[in-house]
Amino acid sequence: MCYSLYLSTNSDANLAQYNSELIRFGPLGERDYAYADLLAYPNRWYVGSKSVCSCAFRHAEETLGFGAPEDWFEEEDDDIAATKELYTVIKTLMSSGHKVDCVDTWEGVCPTQINFLEIQLADVPADAFRLFENYRFTFQ
Repeated sequence: MCYSLYLSTNSDANLAQYNSELIRFGPLGERDYAYADLLAYPNRWYVGSKSVCSCAFRHAEETLGFGAPEDWFEEEDDDIAATKELYTVIKTLMSSGHKVDCVDTWEGVCPTQINFLEIQLADVPADAFRLFENYRFTFQ
C-alpha cells in the first residue's frame, strides 16, 4: 500500500513544468477520481514522488501538527526536500492569485473518511510543512 497525493488549482498552468527527480505532477488515473472528487478546483493533478507513488514526502499524523524535522522522528533527506518543493509550488501558485487544495490519503481509504483542514500557508514555514494522512488541505 502507498500514499496518494492529489492537488487541484484554478490555475491553467501545466504543473509538469515543476517536475524534478523528487516530485512529479501528472494526470489522474482511473482509480484516482474517487479522491479527486474531494478537490475543489478544476485542474487536478496526481503528485508523485521519487518512488512514483506519493510515499516519498513528509507524512505524519495530524496530532503531530506541522514541525521542522526532528532527530526522534526519522525522515529521509529526499522526503524533506520533495516536500519543500511541493510547498514552493503551492506558494508560487497562491502568490500568483490562484487557489490550491490537496488530498493526502493512504491508498484504499474510503473517500468519506477524509478529514478537512484549512491551512494558513503564511503561518507554516517551508521546513515545517508536512502532509497529514487522510486529510484534505485547503490553503489560504
